[in-house]
Amino acid sequence: MERRTTTPRAGWQRTVEEQGCIYPLTRHPDGSLRPYWDESAYYVFSLPEVEALEEVVEELHRMCLAAAEHIVTAGRFADLGITDPRVVRAVTEAWHRRAELPSVYARFDLRHDGTGPAKLLEYNADTPTSLVEAASPQWFWMEERFPGADQWNSLHERLVEAWRKQAALLPPGSPLYFAHSEADELGEDLMTVAYLKETAEQAGLATEWISMEDIGWDRLSGRFVDTGLRFIRSIFKLYPWEWLTTDRFAGHVLDTLDNGGGTGTTLWIEPAWKMLLSNKALLAVLWELHPGHPNLLPAYLDGPRELAGTTGYVAKPLLGREGAGVTIHRPGTEAPPRTEPCCYQELAPLPDFDGNRTVLGAWVVEGESAGLGIRESSGLVTDEYARFLPHVIL
Repeated sequence: MERRTTTPRAGWQRTVEEQGCIYPLTRHPDGSLRPYWDESAYYVFSLPEVEALEEVVEELHRMCLAAAEHIVTAGRFADLGITDPRVVRAVTEAWHRRAELPSVYARFDLRHDGTGPAKLLEYNADTPTSLVEAASPQWFWMEERFPGADQWNSLHERLVEAWRKQAALLPPGSPLYFAHSEADELGEDLMTVAYLKETAEQAGLATEWISMEDIGWDRLSGRFVDTGLRFIRSIFKLYPWEWLTTDRFAGHVLDTLDNGGGTGTTLWIEPAWKMLLSNKALLAVLWELHPGHPNLLPAYLDGPRELAGTTGYVAKPLLGREGAGVTIHRPGTEAPPRTEPCCYQELAPLPDFDGNRTVLGAWVVEGESAGLGIRESSGLVTDEYARFLPHVIL
């Protein structure tokens, strides 16, 4: 793994916008606009290195599924902050019937510097983003800058095939809706959903577009409807389950949830069992089940334990995105108590490449390794000011 600098292509901003990355710039607190898509540098991997990382990703995915089984079997939902009995029942049923429920994609965030074993930082299995730039613009960048080279990137083909294979699990005779929230100001959620909609259409599925805010509730029929009052039988949503099960329509979601076998009226993708994998408590459960595993970091739910005096630790809210609420604590320093449930994970500072802190986003489609996206930040927390850099296998 090596970081190399280069000169960005002429007209790069327009190029990547035309390829779906309509958010190539990020506005920083000082008001300046700086590249989010950053091709002033790129990362180089060897093929054996990528093959080894692929094996790690698929092993981690299997371990996460086993941890989810443990959580359900042992009834440890409270460790995840899931205390509503109706939500517990919904997640449990979805887990037991997961073979009947479409599930498409997820993203591991890994610490890796090219030398030691990759370490799991978290698993984004419900509403992961940065998919568009990983699947499309960086592939075309490679073809233009390194013709004949390769990339850890089979995302597009695997997504199309996933929809094609899972089409039989969808309710027949009705379109698959795709939804995101209008609260997304940057356009990232919009384009992620638009891209997934495109892959579903290439798989031969009939699709429709709707925003989460435009989903209606028909009191007479007791069903969710679109703006034309047509029943919504299946829907992909870029909207976290923790919001879906707590907003004002949560009761209707649970009352009409199709958890496989046509037992309800609306089938939601990703399915409810993904709540087990997109919760930072999973990190502590994994460490409990696999202490000392080379691809895991020590993690606990009841406090930092020995980490406070040895390696230091990172306190992560059980739910959240873009680094929100994450705090870093060096060894031996006093830290104010957290009032919200957290996962306390060993501090493993992101590798430093010429002053840039790097995290690998390894994508999984239908449980198999499918691609890589790399983000850089100036600090130890990968936040909303991170940059996306392409990569190539040489």
